[in-house]
Amino acid sequence: MMDLREPVYGWGDRVIAAVDLVNDGSYPGVAEEAVLAATGTPGEIVNVGHHADSNTPVYLVEFLSDSGSPLVVGCFEEELVRP
Repeated sequence: MMDLREPVYGWGDRVIAAVDLVNDGSYPGVAEEAVLAATGTPGEIVNVGHHADSNTPVYLVEFLSDSGSPLVVGCFEEELVRP
């Protein structure tokens, strides 16, 4: 059994998209390959989960869309940086 990899970020932490976050087809109502949050877009961690098979923290991050409505995107640590 592996020890759980502790998450770097916690609920409520402010983060920035380190890369373009692109729809892999799992985000409903948005075209596949569309950019959900561009590099540099600020967001806030709204939940932290864990992918058991890869022992990887997964973050739900709320970004604001171009229209100003909230967009919650699942992210890995490598896709986020601190402001």
